[in-house]
Amino acid sequence: MKPSSPPLLLHRPFLLFSLLIFPGFLFPLVQSSYHDYSDALSKSILFFEGQRSGFLPQNQRIGWRANSGLSDGWMYNTDLVGGYYDAGDNVKFGFPMAFTTTMLAWSVIEFGDLMPPNELRNAQVAIRWATDYLLKTVSQPNRIFVQVGDPNIDHSCWERPEDMDTARTVYAVDAPNPASDVAGETAAALAASSMAFRSVDPGYAETLLRNAVQAFKFADNFRGAYSDNANIRDGACPFYCDFSGYQDELLWGAAWLRRASQDNNYLSYIENNGKTLGADDNINEFGWDNKHAGLNVLVSKEVLEGNMYTLQSYKASADSFMCTLIPDSSSSHIEYTPGGLIYKPGGSNLQHATTISFLLLVYANYLERTSQTVNCGNVMVAPMTLRTQAKKQVNYILGDNPMGLSYMVGYSNYFPQRIHHRGSSLPSVKDHPGFIACKEGSIYFNSTNPNPNVLVGAIVGGPGEDDAYGDDRADFRKSEPTTYINAPFVGVLAYFAANPNLS
Repeated sequence: MKPSSPPLLLHRPFLLFSLLIFPGFLFPLVQSSYHDYSDALSKSILFFEGQRSGFLPQNQRIGWRANSGLSDGWMYNTDLVGGYYDAGDNVKFGFPMAFTTTMLAWSVIEFGDLMPPNELRNAQVAIRWATDYLLKTVSQPNRIFVQVGDPNIDHSCWERPEDMDTARTVYAVDAPNPASDVAGETAAALAASSMAFRSVDPGYAETLLRNAVQAFKFADNFRGAYSDNANIRDGACPFYCDFSGYQDELLWGAAWLRRASQDNNYLSYIENNGKTLGADDNINEFGWDNKHAGLNVLVSKEVLEGNMYTLQSYKASADSFMCTLIPDSSSSHIEYTPGGLIYKPGGSNLQHATTISFLLLVYANYLERTSQTVNCGNVMVAPMTLRTQAKKQVNYILGDNPMGLSYMVGYSNYFPQRIHHRGSSLPSVKDHPGFIACKEGSIYFNSTNPNPNVLVGAIVGGPGEDDAYGDDRADFRKSEPTTYINAPFVGVLAYFAANPNLS
């Protein structure tokens, strides 16, 4: 699901007020005047329990899931049990899992103090389910485990994770072969997570930071993309190939290590390597593959709050990115659907809406703390303008859209019923204890019935550029949830749960 940078246009949003009927639903095409952001926050975190791999604890809240992948790592005689399935399949891809973890941790760092205590704990549990696994992936010197599961074999089956009998191939990169992207993102995830745990478990936080340092050394010393390795390419591509290059992950990893450790060596790294590693390219992307816009916002904190003017170019790029998102700005060039959703071609479009909304809110906070605005040439943009833009995206996702549909499963009365997700669409092991083999699941995949198990909190890929959504299990670009769509939305919802009346 590659992020892409097409020529961009701006469309004015419009509203429809009528009824739409299609299989299984009657959707009122009206805009809601109220959203329960606290409910959405709880559900956005709960979703991660449905994506768990490994041995599930007694307090598992999504009860239709059970243990899976308990022998992961056996090919290397090592323990790689745990972590998350990235989406609706049964593969553990390290690259998007690490990014998911970074975004969950960043959500807690920026917005955790706004979360109710129980939801903050739930968010930290969601982070730790990933970091415990990521620590295993970097536990051996000069080696990083980047994936478990052969996606080509896995995708040929429609099988519950609990029944999984496909090859649990382990993909590892050994030095001097490169994995700068996955190792750099893993360093970012562990460093960010160390900050999320510092006040509640300082010993664990120290372990995370120590391992982040080692992961970054691997990333920086052996430069290159993990998917360029012959033994990795067929497993990672075309699913989570490194399409945008590994350079951004080096800067991203260093920036997070700087934030977590305050070590000046990492400050020097992002000062001295910005040009050579493409920080000035002004790339307006942020997602599992491309970290540039997020990097610029993250580093801008030091410029705005610490007067670190040697990093001014990062802030200039962050300002430029914000201006592209403001319809009244002369440099606005983000494409919107007629209903007002940020749109980029390539599938799983809501990943862009959630990550960009997150950056809008974080940057607004950094600006507000220092009483600054963004100069977009013909207009000065205040923090409130950025927050208003984010709220429009959030409300669209939660139901204020031409379909009248919440794209978060289990939120409101109208939400997708036929998501592209194996565990959700097949009978649970509690309801159907018997083994369902690889091809035996096809009847459930092809069924027009709603999924029997509701994956509460899952945000699907979302509608097309025309705001249309057909609730079709086979249309994975629209109907498949992913962990990296949800992760930044946790922080976004925490903000609006605490500030619901922002106008």
